[in-house]
Amino acid sequence: MNDQKIIIYADGGSRGNPGPSACGVVLKDATGKVISNHSKYLGEATNNQAEYNGVILGLTEALKITNGEIDFYLDSLLAVNQLNQTFKVKNAGIQTLFVKAWNLSVKFKKVKFFHIPREQNKEADKLVNIELDNNK
Repeated sequence: MNDQKIIIYADGGSRGNPGPSACGVVLKDATGKVISNHSKYLGEATNNQAEYNGVILGLTEALKITNGEIDFYLDSLLAVNQLNQTFKVKNAGIQTLFVKAWNLSVKFKKVKFFHIPREQNKEADKLVNIELDNNK
């Protein structure tokens, strides 16, 4: 396993809250070149659950490539603050997903979570919408 740095953009969304949900991730190398795209239909979930599933999908896919540093970009301020341990995770449905994400994150040398505006997360958002449109 190499210690290549990976940049991940992830998004999750539901049509209705809860409603049909999906997540999408884009993995890039340190130069910003796309390594791979992944998306997953989740069935009935909330927006926050979909966001966390995006984190889990991104970390799972990154682990197939590296155990080095990960810079993770999300447009969910709640998820970023929880993953950076600024906010507590109070919702029982999110706690399970948080633990899964946390257990994956400790397998890397370092994982940093950053909040970005939605406009900077269009690639991952597009994957979410394609997945939702394909599973109507």
